[in-house]
Amino acid sequence: MTTAEAVQFRQAVLPNGLTIQAEIVPDALTAAAGFFFRTGARDENPEVMGVSHFLEHMMFKGTERRTAEDVNRGFDDLGANHNAFTTTETTAYYAHVPYDALGDALDILADILRPSLRTEDFDEEKGVILEEIAMYDDQPFWVLFEQGLERYFGSHPLAHRVLGTRQTVGDLQRDQMKTYFDRRYSADNGVLVASGRFEFDDLVERAEALCGHWPKGDPGRVHEPNLFEPGEIEVDLADTQQRYLMLLAPSVGIADHRKYALAQAFQALGDSEGSTFFWELVETGLAEEATMHLQTHDGCGEAIATIVCAAENAEQVETIARREMARLASTVDEDALLRSRAKIATSAMLASERPMGRMTRLGSRWSHGLDYTTLDEELDRIRAVGLDDIRSALDSWPLDRLLAVRGGG
Repeated sequence: MTTAEAVQFRQAVLPNGLTIQAEIVPDALTAAAGFFFRTGARDENPEVMGVSHFLEHMMFKGTERRTAEDVNRGFDDLGANHNAFTTTETTAYYAHVPYDALGDALDILADILRPSLRTEDFDEEKGVILEEIAMYDDQPFWVLFEQGLERYFGSHPLAHRVLGTRQTVGDLQRDQMKTYFDRRYSADNGVLVASGRFEFDDLVERAEALCGHWPKGDPGRVHEPNLFEPGEIEVDLADTQQRYLMLLAPSVGIADHRKYALAQAFQALGDSEGSTFFWELVETGLAEEATMHLQTHDGCGEAIATIVCAAENAEQVETIARREMARLASTVDEDALLRSRAKIATSAMLASERPMGRMTRLGSRWSHGLDYTTLDEELDRIRAVGLDDIRSALDSWPLDRLLAVRGGG
């Protein structure tokens, strides 16, 4: 039985604009559901940077029907694997439960998405967020990454930090959060995604009862050009003897079909084992870590190489990394392509084996404005990539004009 035969895709849209998408897996013993919203750090005004992530925390602090303890206890009683996450472009809330508990899990999820936002909870959680920012400030690569992306994106809203800064979070007011919530958490800016064993019509009926009163909105998203300027910056990383390096170049957005070719090329160049970086830098002892990956967004993307090495090797390591990036189109061969393709395809298949992975894939695709495709169709696109596709993609998006972000040592 193929994936397409075993899994049924269904979609509906409620009158208020909330989309419902599901992949039904009749033989599954569990079900996963989540609400994904097209909102994240890039959708914030600079003065409230971090409000998306802060609001994610506040969703679990209680509603008109439930206290924070009720929310946690409710999920625990269902045996739920539940959580939430915020990125630059998406905020999501989800639960994975035994299939017969999906309705009760949806009731909790829908309820927490209309939070009380009490001032006393806001003030208490602000301290938690500030502690989280301080914790990440002690991680050298995180500091390098954030400051590198700020330089890379400049005035573009993708430069915004997901956690915000101590200043923006410290100054944030509860009413500013409420204004952001009202604007971004409208029904037509979200999707309910689900996968596993359930009846789709029952799912829609329950969603209508739980979410049919959510208001419509017109949140939109600003799409600005990213005016990339190559160069270099030095980031102050305290108390570290290692040298950290990040090399960035512009690349494709998430809707660009060339992402399949570039992802496989970058896997061949900078996978954690068996890649060019591995043999040239890690296996030789010049670097402790050396990876390359494609990071895609709504409308743009970045090619990112990240390297950690001893300070005395830094210059040689960067020279080798730049050389291999610049000549990738001519060095990647059929053997490397086969290995990259197999790893990427295997990762996609492993994620699809559980309803949680399928649900997350649905939510991510919808959040980025991508049409539904089956897993088999996605695998076909991965397998269809040839060397000519890689060379053509790298010709359009070369890796020879770089922003070098260095720190430590």
